[in-house]
Amino acid sequence: MADLVYPPVVVVLKTFWKYLGLRFDFKGDENIPRQGGAILAMNHVGYLDFALIGTAALPVKRYVRFMAKKEIFENKIAGPLMRGMHHISVDRSSGSASFVAALRALKAGEIVGIFPEGTISVSFELKEFKSGAVRLAMGAGVPVIPAVVWGSQRIWTKKVKRDLKRNKYPISVTFGQPLHFTKDDNVEEGEAQLRAAMQALLLDVQSHYPDSHEGARWAPVRLGGSAPAPLN
Repeated sequence: MADLVYPPVVVVLKTFWKYLGLRFDFKGDENIPRQGGAILAMNHVGYLDFALIGTAALPVKRYVRFMAKKEIFENKIAGPLMRGMHHISVDRSSGSASFVAALRALKAGEIVGIFPEGTISVSFELKEFKSGAVRLAMGAGVPVIPAVVWGSQRIWTKKVKRDLKRNKYPISVTFGQPLHFTKDDNVEEGEAQLRAAMQALLLDVQSHYPDSHEGARWAPVRLGGSAPAPLN
């Protein structure tokens, strides 16, 4: 498909990252296939996660088609951009259409980005997963690549005032080894496997994060932060 909107948006985003002075630590892009369909299954800690993870995938010359709630597509400014970048609208009250659209994109060789938690985790810990990523992988016959982002919650997240000043925050994104599922596999077991892979990546990224988590509002209580405790 023609990408007339994605390239200029990437230029704007890179300019914005430069303005913020972000320090990137991107790892594991060798796990992203250079061609063919794949699912990126990502944790969700802030509103800029999709843009930062998409930026981390650019060195392998792949554009990620993110699944996002339909309200974003209804926005007068964001909507045309989302459609122009061929992202996938998700109606949470009826997900069948978005599932079919994602399946079609995967079979066409696209990389589809999914947040299995469905929404931002205010505790910054992994929430319970929905089974969409694994079901899509089984239906399309494509790998699932676990991915984690950390640090984006310091810029803009739920229930915290956004900080768009030049701040030089470290941003970590890691892509893990692909997981493969078949139609004969158990969906719940596949979901547990995906969650375990993402949890291991998250713990590793957090352990190497250059800034201290102690007492930070953007850090989970497990690491000494003051974010809300997990609900599950």
